[in-house]
Amino acid sequence: MNSIFRSEPQAPSPRPADALRGPVELEVVHVTEYRYSSPVELAQHIAVLRPRDEAAQQLLGFEMEIEPAPAQQHDDRDVYGNSRRVFTLTASHQHLRVCATSRVRAHAPVRPPAAALPWEACRAHWRYESGRPLDAAVEFTFPSTLVPHHAVLRDWALPSFPPGRGIDEAATELMHRLHADFTYAPHSTEVGTPVLQAFEQRRGVCQDFAHVMIGSLRALGLSARYVSGYLLTEPPPGQPALQGADASHAWVAVAVPREDGSADWLELDPTNDCEAGLTHVRLALGRDYADVTPLCGVIRGGGRHQLDVRVGTRVVPAA
Repeated sequence: MNSIFRSEPQAPSPRPADALRGPVELEVVHVTEYRYSSPVELAQHIAVLRPRDEAAQQLLGFEMEIEPAPAQQHDDRDVYGNSRRVFTLTASHQHLRVCATSRVRAHAPVRPPAAALPWEACRAHWRYESGRPLDAAVEFTFPSTLVPHHAVLRDWALPSFPPGRGIDEAATELMHRLHADFTYAPHSTEVGTPVLQAFEQRRGVCQDFAHVMIGSLRALGLSARYVSGYLLTEPPPGQPALQGADASHAWVAVAVPREDGSADWLELDPTNDCEAGLTHVRLALGRDYADVTPLCGVIRGGGRHQLDVRVGTRVVPAA
């Protein structure tokens, strides 16, 4: 199973073409290991590692192995429909290993039918109007913990949004500009790096790319959410490797309003300058990374810790 892991970041790649034809079955193995300098006496963790089960992606199987074995554990869902495993460790330990193995069937993405709607119409749709039914996507127009509103992001985004331009064309150009202007640089930022710092230094990882793009879209009054997931580790023959394929990945979903008041979502991957396709496995969605952290929790004891994360995603051969 370790043969599908890739531990080194890949060199920058041009815009990838999705050479796969759906539907396709994918297997993901996500291993997280913590090693502590002193014993952990008690721990409470939340794992968001079960891929979403929805129209574009069916979950065919999921297993999670936790060592040491939890004293208690249960599954639930958060407000965004993401699956979570909550577990408690009461035995003293200096090593925690969580291995999640998933299998999904992915279908070719379909562009929202109203994707060419002028972006100003989308912005107007998300504005509050007394008496109009609440659209759940409105939540993703507001600032969040890791993506506050910044005028500098709005000003940077505006050249991609001239009057009357379709939301798809405008958001896609913004993605192109972000990809061209920013450098993908592992270890250049941390989980809590402010979005404005990542923007100013013009470098970061997929989380930073997603946060900058989301912050720019929201600053214009548009609805955008954070999508976490995985990329195919080994690309199809003749295709370049995708940035972020060696770890969990992140991209952006832009809301396109429907006439009935609901929303479709256009998913864009600014790290790889492409629309999310069959090479993307959707794990969870939220306002920003803080909503979808793969593994988090509180511990008593432990001292210093060392974290090791390995991800492998492969196409399951046809039987």
